[in-house]
Amino acid sequence: MNTLAPYAMPAEQSQGRRYPEPAHPYRNPYQRDRDRIIHSRAFRRLEAKTQVFTSRFSDHFRDRLTHTLEVSQISRTVAVTLGLNEDLCEALALAHDIGHPPFGHAGENRLNRFMQEHGDVFDHNLHALRTVESFEQRYASFPGLNLTFEVREGIIKHSRDYEGEKYPALKEYRLNERPPLEAQVIDLADEIAYNSADLDDALESKLLSTDEMCEGVPLFRKLFNQAQENFPDAILKLQFNQALRNLIDTLATDLIETTRQRLADEKIDSVEKVRSCPKRLVGFSPAIEEANFSLKDFLHRNLYQHPKIIEERRRALTRMGELLELFFRQPNRMPRAYAEKVKSEPVHRVVCDYIAGMTDNFVFRVYDRMFDSSESIQ
Repeated sequence: MNTLAPYAMPAEQSQGRRYPEPAHPYRNPYQRDRDRIIHSRAFRRLEAKTQVFTSRFSDHFRDRLTHTLEVSQISRTVAVTLGLNEDLCEALALAHDIGHPPFGHAGENRLNRFMQEHGDVFDHNLHALRTVESFEQRYASFPGLNLTFEVREGIIKHSRDYEGEKYPALKEYRLNERPPLEAQVIDLADEIAYNSADLDDALESKLLSTDEMCEGVPLFRKLFNQAQENFPDAILKLQFNQALRNLIDTLATDLIETTRQRLADEKIDSVEKVRSCPKRLVGFSPAIEEANFSLKDFLHRNLYQHPKIIEERRRALTRMGELLELFFRQPNRMPRAYAEKVKSEPVHRVVCDYIAGMTDNFVFRVYDRMFDSSESIQ
């Protein structure tokens, strides 16, 4: 591990685990958390959950797992350069999406609509916390994965802040304070990873062209023109690859340099000063923030709302919605373990938990089974 800066989160100063455990002889607490996340079922299921393109398009496009690995790579680079705790960053990057349901953000929105109909909400960060605290059962000594406080805190707070009065159940997570820098890094490493990857997959799928990207994204146009000037004899795909590499490097470099300057300006020399700062310290410069917003806006308008993506999404969400209603009306048709939970938990919450844990393909398999017969799933 790199030498830590004074504002980094040292593993030896962790607030510890919910259930105390003896120290490991050669792995620090955050390394153990990383390994527990990698070995979890929820992490493995990411391989079969949609990022943007379902497997019906191609086996070459990102899924939720490969996206997670790209976030980990970017966040580790940022961490090492800034002197942050690379192990904590890696654990948080690997865990940041394990609460995502099938079918990407569209699936999350569908689950949230269902929960709102019953006076509740679905939040993938909070679902990730419940996953590592309750759903993963791998150890005889304690429930869940028994992760350190900082990893549990970062799982829920890496991308947003929660108001204590609205979320009393989360009061232990220092909701009136900022999370450590390692958690703050994850949100923007996530953006860098998915924005660049979505351009790549959009070109590969032939849903968007380099001309459309250059017209809609000024920063990409600049980098693509440079790639064509530097490699005039290369084929277009390799010129595109060069521009994409430079895009990732431009965003990551700006993130590092801007954050370093903010830390100096605010005279941040401890984790407690990070926590007490009125705003998050990890971020882009104004110019790159604007360029990044332009990129996100372009993708929303031209890729995520593309007719072929919308049709695939409609097909998936229709089946998810029908399963939600079926299991809400007939919870005994869920697996026995979930049907039993209805005796002690609200039906809508149990149904949501069951659907949220599914992979894309499992939704279709369960749908076919449920609507082709009157069987339950045991």
